[in-house]
Amino acid sequence: SPEITVTSLSRLSHRDLYQLSVSDPDQFWGSAADRLRWVKPFDRVRDCELSSGKINWFVGGKLNVSVNCLDVHVEKHPDRVALIWERDEPGTEVKVTYRELLETTCRLANTLKNHGIQKGDRVAIYMPVSPLAVAAMLACARIGAVHTVVFAGFSSEALAGRIQDAQCKAVITCNQGVRGGRLIHLKSTVDTAVKSCPTVQHVFVSQRTEKPAVMGELDVPLEEVMSSQSAVCPAELMDSEDLLFLLYTSGSTGKPKGIVHTQAGYLLYASLTHQYVFDYRDGDVFGCVADVGWITGHSYVVYGPLCNGATTVLFESTPVYPNPGRYWETVQRLRISQFYGAPTALRLLLKFDESWVKKYDRSSLRTLGSVGEPINHEAWHWFHSVVGDGRCPLVDTWWQTETGGVCIAPRPADEGAPIVPAMAMRPFFGIQPALMGEKGELLSGTSVSGALCISQPWPGMARGIYGDHQRFIDAYFKPYPGYYFTGDGAFRTEEGYYQITGRMDDVINVSGHRLGTAEIEDALDEHPAVPETAVVGIPHDIKGEGEIPFAFVVLKEDLGDDPHAVLQQLRELVATKIAKYAVPEDFLVVKRLPKTRSGKIMRRILRKIAMEMNGDLGDVSTLDDPSVVKEIVEAQQRYRKQSKQQKKK
Repeated sequence: SPEITVTSLSRLSHRDLYQLSVSDPDQFWGSAADRLRWVKPFDRVRDCELSSGKINWFVGGKLNVSVNCLDVHVEKHPDRVALIWERDEPGTEVKVTYRELLETTCRLANTLKNHGIQKGDRVAIYMPVSPLAVAAMLACARIGAVHTVVFAGFSSEALAGRIQDAQCKAVITCNQGVRGGRLIHLKSTVDTAVKSCPTVQHVFVSQRTEKPAVMGELDVPLEEVMSSQSAVCPAELMDSEDLLFLLYTSGSTGKPKGIVHTQAGYLLYASLTHQYVFDYRDGDVFGCVADVGWITGHSYVVYGPLCNGATTVLFESTPVYPNPGRYWETVQRLRISQFYGAPTALRLLLKFDESWVKKYDRSSLRTLGSVGEPINHEAWHWFHSVVGDGRCPLVDTWWQTETGGVCIAPRPADEGAPIVPAMAMRPFFGIQPALMGEKGELLSGTSVSGALCISQPWPGMARGIYGDHQRFIDAYFKPYPGYYFTGDGAFRTEEGYYQITGRMDDVINVSGHRLGTAEIEDALDEHPAVPETAVVGIPHDIKGEGEIPFAFVVLKEDLGDDPHAVLQQLRELVATKIAKYAVPEDFLVVKRLPKTRSGKIMRRILRKIAMEMNGDLGDVSTLDDPSVVKEIVEAQQRYRKQSKQQKKK
């Protein structure tokens, strides 16, 4: 086919675009890359080999991500609003133009350079959602430093573990965070964390509240130092495959893994998905209410919208502060066009009266989106009919930290194409899903379920796990050679649409937070009275919304302490080591755990016992001692009985 230009691409139907993207990816992505500003054009569109985890896009090209997100737009419309900071108190929003954001970014970038931060150095960002957090990310990108944003709700141990793994040279933080009317002490958390992080040379401290932070010898007052810096900072020339950021996520082993994303492919994929999945148009106000500490915040609060010259909302508060109408009052006040949020927040809100939604004008909304976990039917219908008045397409988006951007979603699709409730449905341009059977065979046809894989590389995909490429290959490319394995299961419907059925490994989805059960077990096992534990995820309630951790705990026989005291200590341990949301709702004390002869814990059986599906335990003959199952079932029945009696009291 003759060389296709961007203009002729825009004339194709979505179906034809998709066909082109999978039949001739070089042609498709090569043309799509024209939307970026390149300092040096690329020589080859891609050089990838999935089985060895070799992924290179736009080979030989050079560019700077911050230039694509800022300077490009400042040249055309410097006074366009880039960020609307929706602060914790309603009605106190702050608007930041592209020119102002560029100046702040440059001052911060110069501050980092003057403190010895160079291209390739890692910088941890532990900040709430704010213009300064966005400027910190872009300042790193401008000078070629690699940012790793750590969600500002993580404990000091979790923060320290990430700083150590990435060997960060600096940390950027705030004195305090403000959320839901409460103050969160961030600086003191960082102080505790950096005590065990010898690589950290500077801690830059911004003032979010009036309360002055206690400053130590590593600490630099950020605003004060920035004010004397130049508002111009030359952008570092970056190779397409230089590191842009690390983002830590839970794996099925206890050690969090630093997912590596690089420059050009990630930015292009975030930009394209932001435009096409959400039907973004010039002049829209894009409202993604995710935290910048998650991949959703990276791709759809910061990089995707800013690359597209959009106005993007930074939501600092909670869905219920000061009342359950907060999201919809914000939509009315800021005239939000696209609203992108998590099913866990929607499920919280649908418990309240519809008047909390109806009293606000939502006519500015054009697209609704959900992210973080599969959305259940009840939440889907409430979101679609109550919030969107039945007139806005609702895109249930499936993707992961590792995919960089949305991979399966109902849109883009041709005009009038159906949207099936609570289903991700259609693969995005360049994404070729494959379902694999239990013997590793490719499942063809429709009405089949299997392990969800993707058979061709795409520009947004992760390039590795920081410092451990073998783990990257083992986790994603070993299970089904020649394919990227997502870790999720899926069902292909008769119409050929995809329905995500949930995780296939020991990773659970707690309120949209991905959590390895091994991480919780590691925390519990640190207690001296606990020789062994097993944690499984069980559906939150009858509707199967998200999951909650359920812990089976073996206690030492000669236990001097009261078991209740130990369980309370275990709850505190998990909250300290990981975060409050990771604390199991149920702890069942058992004498021993069901194991195979090779010593592997049979979680499948524990999951069924936790869900009280005792009649359906399946084959227990592979267990070293099958009688253990009866013991645990009886313990669970006693535990349930006690719980019911306590609830009655």
